[in-house]
Amino acid sequence: MNVTFRQLRLFAALAQHRSISEVARQFHVTQPTVSMQLRELTDSIGLPLYEMTGKRLSLTAAGEELAQTARHIGQEWADFEQRIAAMKGLTQGRLQVAVVSTAKYFVPRMLGAFCRDYPEIDIALEVQNRDGVLQRLRDNLDDLVIMSTPPRDMDIVSQVFMPNPLVVTAPLSHPLAQQKAIPLAQLSGERFILRERGSGTRLACDQHFEKAGFAPLVRLELGSNEAIKQAVAGGMGLAVLSRHALGEHLVDEALAVLDVDSFPIQSSWYIVYLQGKRLSPLAQAFLQYLSAHASDWRQRQPVLPAA
Repeated sequence: MNVTFRQLRLFAALAQHRSISEVARQFHVTQPTVSMQLRELTDSIGLPLYEMTGKRLSLTAAGEELAQTARHIGQEWADFEQRIAAMKGLTQGRLQVAVVSTAKYFVPRMLGAFCRDYPEIDIALEVQNRDGVLQRLRDNLDDLVIMSTPPRDMDIVSQVFMPNPLVVTAPLSHPLAQQKAIPLAQLSGERFILRERGSGTRLACDQHFEKAGFAPLVRLELGSNEAIKQAVAGGMGLAVLSRHALGEHLVDEALAVLDVDSFPIQSSWYIVYLQGKRLSPLAQAFLQYLSAHASDWRQRQPVLPAA
């Protein structure tokens, strides 16, 4: 097979974006140039790699195999470039991190602090729901993944690096907002607005409620912390959210954290990557940075306000 590295990079981008025009935009070339390269790649492989159904592009079985190979080769080359840069005394390269949506409230600050030590690196931060992050983890698309509930059905390495307390949130005007030590059973008549099923927050919440023998009356399930906060502030119900998603100015958002027995739920944030994955020099440096500054970040966690 006569396959070039450039063709593999183009095909890896096609597998990710499923759009020839997007690949052309990413590589700053014309669509006919991309199409020609992909056509030559297909001829070299000897099997169809993708097909168009209407406007939808999908990979064939051979295309899926090639996409996985192209990603592995691309990652190996990126790691090689970083190792060579390290030998030259340079701190350059690209760090690819994927996080679940709730982690977007604090991970960018960590990356910003890391970039001050490594000003010449590039950062790619992918924010998705838990299912999207798990798929990226399976496909080995990122250097590191940050999430609150690591999967049990994958061969991974997971490392706890920060607590993730989950709290009961209510409208600021709610009658229970000023009460202390509220029994969980007292919330049996309240409506709840919860994260979507499958999210890390929802998994921890469901496990906690099941263990306590409490069945919440669920009014809404939403996939956005911001949407949930707006619904709670509007008086639609109570919510269980990560304290990191609430910020420091609850009063300004017309929200309150209720002092409910058995809360906050003690969850954690994890750094995750596939077992056997060879971490790039930058990924190793970021892991070392998080370990060295773990206590500092724990101290910066939002303080639970008094009711």
